[in-house]
Amino acid sequence: MSQAVVHNGIVYLSGQVDGTADDVTGQTKNVLAKVDKYLQEAGTDKSKLLTSTIWLKDIGRDFGAMNEVWNSWIDPNNKPARATTEASMATPKFLVEIQVTAALK
Repeated sequence: MSQAVVHNGIVYLSGQVDGTADDVTGQTKNVLAKVDKYLQEAGTDKSKLLTSTIWLKDIGRDFGAMNEVWNSWIDPNNKPARATTEASMATPKFLVEIQVTAALK
């Protein structure tokens, strides 16, 4: 599986997870750091985001905390279209998964 694919000027990131933090705040911060890294490696950044999909293990419990981290991370002048939903995760320790697409600079 590729972490990022570039095609026709668009960067597609796979769903990013991180189970090293015990809560959704820490996991969201860690996942967004991965997103920043992969976008930079592809030649772009979060100001060029087009879409994002966020999956939460428990949307009722974790939406507010995740959204607070997201809102502090996102470029306020270039907010992508976003969907957030609840889903079962690949392993129990994962609380959030984030996938994005972005334009190249």
